[in-house]
Amino acid sequence: MKQDLSTIAGLFRMHGLFVAAEPYGTGHINDTSKATFDQSGTPVHYIFQRINHNVFKDPAAVMKNFSRVCAHLGARARARGDARGAIDLIAAKTGESFAVDGNGNFWRAYCFIENARTFDVIESAAQARLAAQAFGRFQCELVDLPGERLIDTIPDFHNTPKRIEALERAASADKAGRLKEVKKEFDFIMARKEECGILLDLNAKGEIPERITHNDTKLNNVLLDSSTGEPVCVIDLDTVMPGLVHYDFGDMVRTSTSPAMEDEKDLSKVFMQFEMFEALLRGYLDSAKGFLTPAEKHYLPFSGKLITLEIGTRFLTDYLEGDVYFKIHRPEHNLDRCRTQLKLVESIESQYDKMMKLLESL
Repeated sequence: MKQDLSTIAGLFRMHGLFVAAEPYGTGHINDTSKATFDQSGTPVHYIFQRINHNVFKDPAAVMKNFSRVCAHLGARARARGDARGAIDLIAAKTGESFAVDGNGNFWRAYCFIENARTFDVIESAAQARLAAQAFGRFQCELVDLPGERLIDTIPDFHNTPKRIEALERAASADKAGRLKEVKKEFDFIMARKEECGILLDLNAKGEIPERITHNDTKLNNVLLDSSTGEPVCVIDLDTVMPGLVHYDFGDMVRTSTSPAMEDEKDLSKVFMQFEMFEALLRGYLDSAKGFLTPAEKHYLPFSGKLITLEIGTRFLTDYLEGDVYFKIHRPEHNLDRCRTQLKLVESIESQYDKMMKLLESL
C-alpha cells in the first residue's frame, strides 16, 4: 500500500514527502486511504480515493460534477471564514481534478479534514437534527451553482416508476423461481404503484423544481466536529447530480428513523421513531426552508415513504433476479432487506397524519 500510494501521490500536485498510508473509513464502494506527508517536519494528512469504475461507469463525469460542487462550496465556506466547510481537492499534475494510473484506475486526492469524525449509527435525535441541517445547507448552497446543468452520472437513480417496471419484469421472468414465495411483498408494492410517480409528475408540471441533490444522505456522510458535535462538512459526493430535494430528505427518513438494521429479521424491531422524524424535519427546515417552494415542503413526509418503498422494490427485484446486484451474506438476505423496508413503509403510513400535522405546525 505504501509504495502504491507513493506512486499515486506522484501524479498529484502534492507538497512534502510521502511517509505512509493506511485504509480509512467504512465505505464499501471506493478504495479510500489516509496518507501522511512530511512538510518541513510537520505531518500533514491527505485522503486518496480510487473511484470504483464498476459502479461509476464514467469516472471523468463523476469528477466533473465533484470538482464543480467542491469549488462552489469551498468559495462559500471561505467567504464565511470556514476553513473546513468543504472538500479541498488537490489537482493532478495534468491540471485535471483526477489522475489515471498505469492500470487505468481513476484517483482523486483532497486535504484531510482534521478534528472531525463520522458516525455509522445515529446516537440521538439531536444528532439527527444536526445531520439534517447539514444536508439542508448543502442543498441550499448549491441552488445558485453557476454554469451548465450537472451530469446525470446514474440516470434514473431515483426514478421510482422505472424501479417498479424493473420489478414487474423480474416477476414476469421469475428467473430464480422465487415469485411464489414473495407474493405478499410483491402485492404490497403493487398496491402502491400509482403513488410512485407523484413527485416526477409534479416536476414535469413545473410545480416541484429540479435541484442539486446528494443522493446518499446517511449520517456517515456528514463530518461532525470531534469536540462540539456540530456539522463540519458533507462528504462522499460521487452521487451528487440533478434531482429532487425529496430524494435526500426521503433517504434520511429511511436510514435514520428506524432503530433496526437494514437486514433485521425480527420485523417487530422495525418502525419509524416519530421523534427521529421530527428531528430530521426540524433540522432540515432550519437550513432549507428559505429556498423550498410550498409544494416541496408539502411532500417532505411523503418522500420518506416513497424512497423507502423504492429501496424495498430494488431489494425485491434483485431477489427475484437471483441476487445479481447487491452483495448478500445469506440466501434470503435481499428478501430480509426488502421486508424491513416494507415494514418501515407501513409504520410511516400509520403515522402519516401526525407527520403532516407536524409539518403544518412548522
